[in-house]
Amino acid sequence: MNLGKVVGTIVASQKDDKLTGTKLQIVRQLELDGSETGAFVIAIDAVGAGEGEVVLYASGSSARQTAVTKDRPADAVIMAIVDSIEVGGKLLYEK
Repeated sequence: MNLGKVVGTIVASQKDDKLTGTKLQIVRQLELDGSETGAFVIAIDAVGAGEGEVVLYASGSSARQTAVTKDRPADAVIMAIVDSIEVGGKLLYEK
């Protein structure tokens, strides 16, 4: 799993039939302190995340393990919206 922030949406009217009905989000990878790494992925949104939300996403073959992405050509999936991040007793992020 990776930590990221939704920074945009992709709209593709022409796509593989298996992607019909999916929402594609642009996710920028984050460090634990909230800083952006510069890396990004296009992920199928399985949980209804919105722009600006901090999320957990999976990539690779793990991306095809949710009900929304099963048997779809997915390399990344947003599978959770983060409410808070605490490390060593210190609150680093709260929604």
